[in-house]
Amino acid sequence: MSLEKVTLRPISEDDLRLLEELLVDPDAAGAFQWFGWRDPGRFRRRWAENGLLADEQSVLAVVCAGEFVGFVAWRRVPVPSASYWNLGIQLRPEVRGRGIGTEAQRLLVEYLFAHSPVMRLEADTEVTNYAEQRALEKCGFMREGVQRSVIFRDGQWRDSVRYSLLRTDVRPA
Repeated sequence: MSLEKVTLRPISEDDLRLLEELLVDPDAAGAFQWFGWRDPGRFRRRWAENGLLADEQSVLAVVCAGEFVGFVAWRRVPVPSASYWNLGIQLRPEVRGRGIGTEAQRLLVEYLFAHSPVMRLEADTEVTNYAEQRALEKCGFMREGVQRSVIFRDGQWRDSVRYSLLRTDVRPA
């Protein structure tokens, strides 16, 4: 699969098997996303309830060359006078490292700023996930700092890097 046009769309019923695989298969999840066995049906139940599109948390399919290759997700982070979105991405192993994730996150940024009044978007990744850090920076996100020992994965606590992008920030063309 070559890097062709990347698009986002709502999750379809046909996507659910691959979506669940990314969440419950350690090999598909990858080194930075495997947090142990979880309820494999939770996304299928949420999809049946609201199509994985809700006010507090949503998921869209990442599509490349007409195929489901992963998903982007965002959740509301409430603060006293407003809220902002925290976003993330997960791609199938065979498409990682091709720029698809960068483009999908760029599309998500455009979508969230066009369809919600939030001022701030943020994303977090482990300090050793250099590919995701590069992707966020290519989308215009700025590194804010390191959060110490906030992720427990594979038997140990790990540090995370927080990135943010404001509506008023200049984004790469």
